[in-house]
Amino acid sequence: MTQPISPVNTNIIFLAGLHRSGTSLLHEIIREHPEISGFSNTGVPEDEGQHLQTVYKPALCFGGPGKFVYDNDSYMDEHHPLASEANARMILSQWNSYVDLSHRYLIEKSPPNLIRTRFLQKLFPKSKFVAILRHPIAVSYATKKWAGTSINALLEHTLLGYEIFLRDMQNLNSCFVLRYEEFVSSPQVWVDQIFTFLELETISVEREIRDDVNEKYFSMWERDRTKFLNRIRLKISNETEKRANRCGYSLERINKLEPVRWLGSHERT
Repeated sequence: MTQPISPVNTNIIFLAGLHRSGTSLLHEIIREHPEISGFSNTGVPEDEGQHLQTVYKPALCFGGPGKFVYDNDSYMDEHHPLASEANARMILSQWNSYVDLSHRYLIEKSPPNLIRTRFLQKLFPKSKFVAILRHPIAVSYATKKWAGTSINALLEHTLLGYEIFLRDMQNLNSCFVLRYEEFVSSPQVWVDQIFTFLELETISVEREIRDDVNEKYFSMWERDRTKFLNRIRLKISNETEKRANRCGYSLERINKLEPVRWLGSHERT
């Protein structure tokens, strides 16, 4: 007799990160592990699980890339009215059409996961979170064509999303955090660490990964800051720089990664 799907006993890896932060690349690599099942060829954008369920709204309902964090209704935690076992079962039943739940892990990645970790943990108590952060300047310029808002607004959106995640991270039972810049520089090193965190044998990263993609966005930033009309518009306050530093980045020394304590794995007992 087939056992019913149980949210309590389902091991889900929720991959979190804003649009254009490297989540798709990381998702594809982790999904290749033989003990992990992930969404592929689903027909929805980037095979994101947010589009394959009907319980909670996707990012597009809150403005989409570069905007959704601003909408307070986009944020979800364990106190959200949708955080029920019945809804967890419904999500699993809908996702079950696209993945093989007999694997040790299911991996799901969607940008709103970054500000919904506590909600997802409430639904799936055995879930693990892998979050990837990328330089706010790179995220902002890479997202601008979709958002249609100013770089300042996109920088604020990125910092706010990171701040919400880092605050909520303190409530997560099992979490791993990495930065895009260090990942693309040494992908195998970080993939090994992620699989150690997941208590799985590692796999080799076979694909070629470019480590210079940020540079074109940094060039755009420097170009725009030197234009007369943008000098005031792209002026960075001391407080904004401090916020970026706490998130592991600098908007003034753009190639410098700030030292932080929250990289790597975190387990609460």
